[in-house]
Amino acid sequence: MPTHASKHVGRRVFLIATEESGDRLGAGLMKVLRQRLGDAVQFEGVGGRAMAAEGMTSRFPIEELSIMGLAVIVVQLPKILRLIRQTAAAVIDASPDVLVIIDSPDFTHRVARRVRARDPLIPIIDYVSPSVWAWRQGRARAMVTYVDHVLALLPFEPEAYRRLRGPPCSYVGHPLTEQLATLRPNAEERARRGKAPPVLLVLPGSRRSEIRHHMGVFGATLGLLRDQHIPFELILPTMPHLEQAVRDGVKGWPVEPRIVVGETEKRAAFRIAHAALAKSGTVTLELALAGVPMVAAYRVGAAEALILKRAIKVQSVILANLVLGSNVVPEFIQQDCTPEKLSPALHDVFSDSPLRQRQVDAFAKIDSIMSTGSASPSVRAADIVLSTMRKSRRSN
Repeated sequence: MPTHASKHVGRRVFLIATEESGDRLGAGLMKVLRQRLGDAVQFEGVGGRAMAAEGMTSRFPIEELSIMGLAVIVVQLPKILRLIRQTAAAVIDASPDVLVIIDSPDFTHRVARRVRARDPLIPIIDYVSPSVWAWRQGRARAMVTYVDHVLALLPFEPEAYRRLRGPPCSYVGHPLTEQLATLRPNAEERARRGKAPPVLLVLPGSRRSEIRHHMGVFGATLGLLRDQHIPFELILPTMPHLEQAVRDGVKGWPVEPRIVVGETEKRAAFRIAHAALAKSGTVTLELALAGVPMVAAYRVGAAEALILKRAIKVQSVILANLVLGSNVVPEFIQQDCTPEKLSPALHDVFSDSPLRQRQVDAFAKIDSIMSTGSASPSVRAADIVLSTMRKSRRSN
């Protein structure tokens, strides 16, 4: 009887997403919640274009928070703190049945802590776990005080939360698992993967700072491969807002890449790629799902490197390795990220080597490791949001 009645009572969901990836997750969740609740659900909060298309008017444009670099953050700090205060106040004013914070923990968790302090009755769900398994592990225990449930994108995260005594955590699945058709080759594309010259992807990063740190060393690595007379067709996928930075970065390269722009072109390149040189991050998981053997690298500024060296608690920083539970992708971090070390490893993944075969075999298992059964990640997430909502509206 209460379940039936709830269909006729307005449900209010407040969502906060401040990055494009979180905006897409939020939109998928909203779509399923509307399918389940119909006109009885109202959405409020902060989001981007995808969430706007699902019917939410954002409290402020998320572009206001697309801030990179320590110096910029210091200058923008008063604005960031003001937006945190205003967003928390908006949640309290809305008195929703549930608050869903999506990724961007530096912003969303500060909002959540304020909300919990002022109204402990509002359930709070964290969609996308912070990397508590990698560094700042004490965050998991601290989250118990202001997060009721974590929706994890990676299959090993629930066990990490149990070990670190964090809040309840459920694996709902990664959005990439819903996009396999765009990552995997058809018969013609599979044939191109095996043809000469082999296609080599270079992926220096999705932020300007990453491009700045990786372009020089990646270019020099490709020069060493060329000097060894190793043939390859070079493709560098990027996004529109980074295109100019990438074009400026490749001007001094000894090998000229074909630059392709946009998500569709990137996925097309993945489907014909024989191997890749990639900056560590989500892209390593994309490549693994696409079945593309790779070498991963990561370089940051000296100050950030010192912090990460002290803080990181995992044997690998490569997402593909963490999901597979095995260090099959070689990683070259900071002082190891040199052309002299990268080029022989890259030559290995190009050729019919044991390293290449180990990766191919491991990537074949990734579907079963990341499987969520018949339900999509958005559906699994919506199920938990619905079960976490306040059981009854307060009378006001």
